[in-house]
Amino acid sequence: MPQDEHRWPCEQCGAQLRFSPGQTRLVCDHCGHVQDIPAAAPQSRTRALQELDLKRGLKDDLADRDMVEVRTTSCPNCGAQVEITGATHATECPFCATPVVLDTGTQRHIKPQALVPFVLTETEARKAMTAWLGSLWFAPNSLLEYARKGRAMNGIYVPFWTFDADTASRYTGQRGEHYYETRTVSVRVNGKMETRQEQVRHTRWYPASGRVARDFDDVLVMASGSLPERLGNELTPWDLGALVPYGPEYLAGFQAEGYTVGLADGHQKARQKMSEVIVQDVRDDIGGDDQRVDDVDTSWSEETFKHILLPVWMAAYKYNGKSYRFIVNAQTGEVQGERPWSAWKIAFAVLLALVVALGAAYLNDPQSLGLDRPEWMD
Repeated sequence: MPQDEHRWPCEQCGAQLRFSPGQTRLVCDHCGHVQDIPAAAPQSRTRALQELDLKRGLKDDLADRDMVEVRTTSCPNCGAQVEITGATHATECPFCATPVVLDTGTQRHIKPQALVPFVLTETEARKAMTAWLGSLWFAPNSLLEYARKGRAMNGIYVPFWTFDADTASRYTGQRGEHYYETRTVSVRVNGKMETRQEQVRHTRWYPASGRVARDFDDVLVMASGSLPERLGNELTPWDLGALVPYGPEYLAGFQAEGYTVGLADGHQKARQKMSEVIVQDVRDDIGGDDQRVDDVDTSWSEETFKHILLPVWMAAYKYNGKSYRFIVNAQTGEVQGERPWSAWKIAFAVLLALVVALGAAYLNDPQSLGLDRPEWMD
């Protein structure tokens, strides 16, 4: 049996258990029996939250205990790599609602070290999503009907990388300081020319150079290529202080996506995020009223990483042959999503605005529309 094919039979009736969001226990939907998840030993928690050496990870030279063989299902539509526990052989892709069949092969992946367990139940997540959908302007009526029907959402753990680094940067640039000069200008007022004085801003530029340093901790990069990056990034903030050591019990009743953004690509994205922060540090160090950053040379050291899973509730909605995704942060309730637009609602709104504008113009100045002014308006 592949390493990730776990089963959680109920001690009383043998039915499959599921993880109960917001609690550290497994629940049987058949008989109601509850089984607690044992707390991780302190040394196990320390190990799970320990950073891994980035250089070894990039060289594919991690210890065997940090790797795992997984079975995945590959979505033919969006490319998601979904890991499914238990004996399931067919399912629906939670990202785009495309039917998929579980692959028979295995892949060697970096093992998730930790995860944030689900906090929100499906009912709570659906309530948050429905409120968000209800706030959308010009949404198709079928979308609102979809929300009201309460189709089951998918609970899925999405893969992320976190990166740490110590940085020291040397920079060159320019500091700009504003000054103002008064000038006289001519302007036309009620058909007559008048002279006025106005303040004109100029900038003096001075050479600037220096050093800045910053230590980065847990820079988060989504390791899923199945979701639009914007959606994943805007699910923040996450409370990573709630991370617990990875345990298959937390996946009972849920799905987990295998990472499709590799460690090297994730590291590149993390460096881009860090570089943006470093440039802002440089601007703060230059000071003045404005800044020009000509060059930043950064030294990177103590680079480490973790592979973690973060929980989301997800729904996929199809409209005019296209899939739209709605995602709820299962820790905080933050909602993000794509949305279709109703063409007829937009056309009706444009037509209504045109009618209102014409009505206002008629009441104001009928002759501008080529109409006579009614006597009652005189």
